[in-house]
Amino acid sequence: MSAVRFWIEKAFERLARSLFRNRIKTVVVMLMITAAIVSQIPKITVDTSMEGFLHEDDPAMLAYNAFRDQFGRDEVVIVALQPQAVFDFDFLKTLASLHSELEEKVPYIDDITSMINARSTRGAKDELIVGDLLETWPANEREMTLLKQRVLSNLVYENTLISEDGRFTTIIIRTHSHSSAGQDTELLEGFEETTLLSPPDATAEVKRPGPMYLTDQENSEVVFAVQNVVAGFRSASLPIWVAGSPVVTHFLKQSMMGDMRKFVLLATATVALVLFLMFRRVSGVLLPLLVVVLSLLNTIGLMAIFGAAIKVPTQILPSFLLAVGVGSSVHILAIFFHRFRSSADKQDAIAYAMGHSGLAVAMTNITTASGLMSFATAELAPIADLGIFAGVGVLLTFVYTIVMLPALLALVPIAHKELPGSRDKKSNMGRLLTAVGNFSTGHPIAIMISSGVVILASLAAITSIRFSHHPLSWFPHDNPVRLATEQIDRELKGSISLEVIIDTGKPNGLYDPALLDRLEEAAAHVEKLEFEKLYVGKAWSVTTILKEIHQALNENRPAYYRIPRDRNLVAQEFLLFENSGSDDLEDFVDSQFAKARFMIKVPFEDAYHAGVFIEQVNAYFQQHFPAASVTLTGMIGLLARTITAAIHSMAKSYAIALGVITVLMILLIGRVRIGLLSMIPNLAPILLMLGVIGFFRLPMDLFTMMVASIAIGLAVDDTIHFMHNFRRYYDQCGDPVAAVHQTLQTTGRAMLVTTIVLSIGFFIFSFAAMSNIRNFGLLTGFTIVMALLADYLLAPALMVLVNKRKSKDGKPHPSIASGQLTEQINPGGGNQ
Repeated sequence: MSAVRFWIEKAFERLARSLFRNRIKTVVVMLMITAAIVSQIPKITVDTSMEGFLHEDDPAMLAYNAFRDQFGRDEVVIVALQPQAVFDFDFLKTLASLHSELEEKVPYIDDITSMINARSTRGAKDELIVGDLLETWPANEREMTLLKQRVLSNLVYENTLISEDGRFTTIIIRTHSHSSAGQDTELLEGFEETTLLSPPDATAEVKRPGPMYLTDQENSEVVFAVQNVVAGFRSASLPIWVAGSPVVTHFLKQSMMGDMRKFVLLATATVALVLFLMFRRVSGVLLPLLVVVLSLLNTIGLMAIFGAAIKVPTQILPSFLLAVGVGSSVHILAIFFHRFRSSADKQDAIAYAMGHSGLAVAMTNITTASGLMSFATAELAPIADLGIFAGVGVLLTFVYTIVMLPALLALVPIAHKELPGSRDKKSNMGRLLTAVGNFSTGHPIAIMISSGVVILASLAAITSIRFSHHPLSWFPHDNPVRLATEQIDRELKGSISLEVIIDTGKPNGLYDPALLDRLEEAAAHVEKLEFEKLYVGKAWSVTTILKEIHQALNENRPAYYRIPRDRNLVAQEFLLFENSGSDDLEDFVDSQFAKARFMIKVPFEDAYHAGVFIEQVNAYFQQHFPAASVTLTGMIGLLARTITAAIHSMAKSYAIALGVITVLMILLIGRVRIGLLSMIPNLAPILLMLGVIGFFRLPMDLFTMMVASIAIGLAVDDTIHFMHNFRRYYDQCGDPVAAVHQTLQTTGRAMLVTTIVLSIGFFIFSFAAMSNIRNFGLLTGFTIVMALLADYLLAPALMVLVNKRKSKDGKPHPSIASGQLTEQINPGGGNQ
């Protein structure tokens, strides 16, 4: 293995000399390739919809799309009003005005319902009349009182158009299921973070052939229009809340787009500052930034080419690549500047740096990409996309580092600075690393025992981890959308739905009174179900319409508010309703009366709990409708499927990442035993991070699940650099203690700098508007810092314990006795 490593290192040197000789051609060719890929960026798309978490061919997604094709969109915008009195003449006029203005100004409306036009079914002689509730306006207090009694006694209106206590009323807006423009995505270019009073950029769209569902952009136009109209009616005496999954989706996008810009700016500024403090050269700042920015632009361009949309999880990609990508350049430049100061031969310095660090840089990028690409098989679309394109981005960074960076170093004038001499030996960083080396090599057994205790404590805390997928909880507690949704969930018992489709498999199968009775029984049963904070606010189906019809045709007598006993009578009553001019049956049955839609209204709660609830509902319907095909779908169903898929995907990605990285470590080190032992410093930070999640009761959601796979790919980078250089120095001196010191004083400096850059790059996410992104950033940054401590303490302790001293005289390496080392690197040329 030593011979192979030597050959690879010489190959990197030869590559560097070739790039030096062909520097202009190299830069031109790389820029031409970059320009071709970057030109596709205007086609990049954004999708923050809840259904965007699943692959298009996911069974849950296929069922949801089939449901939307048949019954329309189940996602509604709910406008809830709390007047001084609902049944007041002035308020009803205000409600009518708001209803009318929403109907006129909100685009893509399929249906809008409030007390103004709520279905009112009644009979007059032998005629069935289906009209609007306020078709005849109350003329006096008596008629207003009758209206109030009529509304509050109507079970159809309860918890949909009016709260149980009559204090809240709603306007429910249902949009078209399909896009009017036949487009399925929106362009990122030109999109500006919208406010409630400034419209989204209508030009930011891509047209696609064929029918598509309502786009993210169109959804935002709907929410924006609703918010603008409502703003003109809201007052201290008339609180109005706007909620529903379309509103949550819209504000997720706003937060995401604002955070992305903020993260990129902060990451760039942080990286630039750290690079300047390390190198004290403009070239040491601009060249790594140029390399990583070009890699990032290429990655986004590839996403556009392959039609991968930017989604909530992939918003971390730009700042992630900025922080991660700069590490490769740091390791190359650190050695280059040191060599250049001693030799003043730029070509020799570039070749030496590439030969010295090229293999380690290659391995770190491969392991990081492997950790990320373990997501590629994820059952969640954005997680798979993140794994693929973040992994590709890391590999592109490597290519630009070993190809573009040497060519740019050859082209750019770089001032020659003399070695700082003895000042370096007294530098703060040098003294720190000497102290770290003395401690780690002087107390290896104590370090191993302490590490074991910490790992055992972490394993105990891991048992307290709880899974979660609750997009609403990502928003701050005072966020208007969260407040509105929670208010509507409290007062109207839910804002999203679980949809059950019962397919009898035969035309007119829904005419069967026995089956309709079972639907009624199902509604009564389901409304009693409850699990954790998830409960049923309302359950209803086509039987509500049928009971209204039957009552109306029997002189409106309450005793006839029931299902007819005769199949033919059921068919006749449905026919009469269709002939009345109302199309409300289309929301509950198909045209052949073979399929029935059963709606279950629930609050917007944690989807992890929804999984158990959905299993209960499914078990009931499978048992009581054995002859029918039963399908559960709807927004709450998609959310539940998302968390289930996430758990499966993360478990698989952890195993893949661990296996691939272990093999790579063994190949790099060349010895199976030490390769396996080297994984201990890599796994310890991951276990510690999981222990923190359990100890602090943080939710294990989509984002915290990603931390381990991402962090193990990053944590192993420093271990690779440490082990790579330790083996080099150990082979030279035969003393593991001396090799540890020399490793810390050389590559240990770059490890410290890259850890600072990486950790700050992730700690930047703590400024995110959403808690899920904040937790992700803090946990990943924490894990990276712990990984450095493991490589500074645990890895040296392991190497001292498993590697025997090979020197013949038995004397300690002179650098240890004096506290100094023979090879020192101070890239900045001054105190650090």
